[in-house]
Amino acid sequence: MDRRRFIRQVMRYCAGLSLVTPLWRIEEATASLKVPEIARVSGSDYSVLVEETIKLLGGIGRYVKAGDSVVVKPNIGWDRKPEQAANSHPLVVKTLVKLALEADAKEVRVFDYTCNEKRRCYNNSGMTEAIQSLDDRRAKLLHIDKRKFVPVKITKGRSLTEWDIYKDALTADCYINVPVAKHHGLSSLTLGLKNSMGVIGGNRGRLHHDLGQNLADLATVIKPTLTVIDATRILLNNGPQGGSLKDVRKMDTLLASTDPVAADALATTLFGLKPEDIASTMAAFQMGLGQMQPDKMNILERTL
Repeated sequence: MDRRRFIRQVMRYCAGLSLVTPLWRIEEATASLKVPEIARVSGSDYSVLVEETIKLLGGIGRYVKAGDSVVVKPNIGWDRKPEQAANSHPLVVKTLVKLALEADAKEVRVFDYTCNEKRRCYNNSGMTEAIQSLDDRRAKLLHIDKRKFVPVKITKGRSLTEWDIYKDALTADCYINVPVAKHHGLSSLTLGLKNSMGVIGGNRGRLHHDLGQNLADLATVIKPTLTVIDATRILLNNGPQGGSLKDVRKMDTLLASTDPVAADALATTLFGLKPEDIASTMAAFQMGLGQMQPDKMNILERTL
C-alpha cells in the first residue's frame, strides 16, 4: 500500500485503542524493521510440502540444534476432524516433529490448551495417531499441566502488564508455532499471534476486550523461533470451531517465517483481506514486533 493510505489506516486503528500511539512513535518503532524472509509453498503431499518449506528457509538445522528441547505448538483446541479445518493438520505437525528429531533434538513436545475436552480434541484431530506413529520416545504429545503456568511480567505491554504463561513455551530452545489459518468470530482471523492463547492460563476470556493489543502484548514475551501457518485447508466462516465442510477451502499451502507478524500478514491475504484489517497484526507492527507490509518482505515462492 502507499504511505498515505497506510498512515490513514494506522490512525483509524489507533483511534480505537485504549492507549493511542502517536504516529511518530509508530514510524520510529517500525523504521528499523528488517526485511523478513517468508516462504509460501503449495503442494498436495503435505509431508513433502513441510520439508520443502523448511528447506526454502535454510533447513531445519538453522532452527534446531543437537540436544535442543523443542516445542511444536499446533492448534488442537477443538473436537474436530482434520478435514474440518478447525485444528492444525496432523501431517503438517508430524513432519515438523520428524524434522526436529532428525536434527537430533533431545525431545519434541507437542501440546495445546484445548477449548473442548482434551482427549477428544487430541484423538479426533488426528494428532494422537500422528505423533504415536513416529514411534520415537523423544516425541511427546502432552496434555497441559496447569501447575506449569507461571506469572510473567509483560514490561513492554500496552494493555497487559502480567499474565500466566506455560513454562514449556518459554524455556524451549526452539519454539515452532503451527497455527491453522481460519476465520474467527471475534478477531476476524486466527493465525500465529492468536495461537498464543493455547500457551496462556488465567481467565482467557478477559483478553477478548482489546484483543488485538493484548495479543501483541503477549507477543513481546512469547517469541516463536519459527511460525509455520497451516493453510492446507482454511476455514472461511463460523470459526474458530467450524464444523461444516461448506466453510472449508482446500489451499494446499504453507507460509513460514521467523517474523511472526509477517507470517500473519501474508496469511491474511489468502482470505481476500489486508494485513491492516487484523487488529493484532496492526498492533504488533506498530510496536515494532515485525513487518506487515508485503512489499517489504522477501517472499520465497514455490509450487510443488
